[in-house]
Amino acid sequence: MSNQDALKIGILNLMHDKVDTQKRFTHVLQQTGKQVELTYFYPVDHYQDKPVPELVSAISEPLDLKRVARLDAFIVTGAPIEQIDFNEVTYIAELQALFDCLNTNHIEQLYVCWGAMAAANYFYGIDKYLLKNKLFGIYPQLILEENPLLAGLDQGFLAPHARYAELDLQQVQTSTLHVLATTVQNELFLAENQKQHQTYLFSHLEYEKEALLKEYQRELAANPKKMNQLAKPQNYFKDERAMQQPLFSWQQAQEGFFANWMQTVCKSKMNKFVNEQC
Repeated sequence: MSNQDALKIGILNLMHDKVDTQKRFTHVLQQTGKQVELTYFYPVDHYQDKPVPELVSAISEPLDLKRVARLDAFIVTGAPIEQIDFNEVTYIAELQALFDCLNTNHIEQLYVCWGAMAAANYFYGIDKYLLKNKLFGIYPQLILEENPLLAGLDQGFLAPHARYAELDLQQVQTSTLHVLATTVQNELFLAENQKQHQTYLFSHLEYEKEALLKEYQRELAANPKKMNQLAKPQNYFKDERAMQQPLFSWQQAQEGFFANWMQTVCKSKMNKFVNEQC
């Protein structure tokens, strides 16, 4: 694949650990073996009343829908804001304009965790609700429907989840979304609307081995007085009691899913090219 044929993918990085997030997505997309040209963006509206941090401007660019319209695929990451209402998010209007741009231009879309919740709420009016306890750890998944996105993954494959909220499953099931996999406890893992080029990944499958530990340590540093109340990542450490030796038990699922999604992007790009020649 030449540079001209490289898959052009945009990523709106909404996570707090922006450098690590960029490294994670770059790694999981490059390890598929496809030639990719990645562009990271930040939401302009989030910085209306304050300067853009030097780190943010150094590693990403302001969201530009004219540039987005020329891409082959786009990823909207998670964000640590699932406990607030969508209409309280400073950049929600900008995000919804992005959703419309992606849909209008038939761009392959991957929405991750909170990004998936926000997109599903906008496109289908699906509500989210707060969980009694944070879903945090590594859990087996139940494949509900065979799909190319899950090719090569075995029933019960492991995946990391880290969220305080969940979409209303009944609303998801009565929409035009297809639920492809959940945890064995019926929490969402993966859904799609193939005709609209939309994939909804509720797991942080991009996480590397240390990521859940880093997330716990970050929350602990921010809330040291709540140590006994903070959720600890489950089914993650070789030594659970001491919270040591994290296991990368979802590596195979990570590699398989992102390889499958990139294949979807390739097919979508090829189909667009064929249609343009007709």
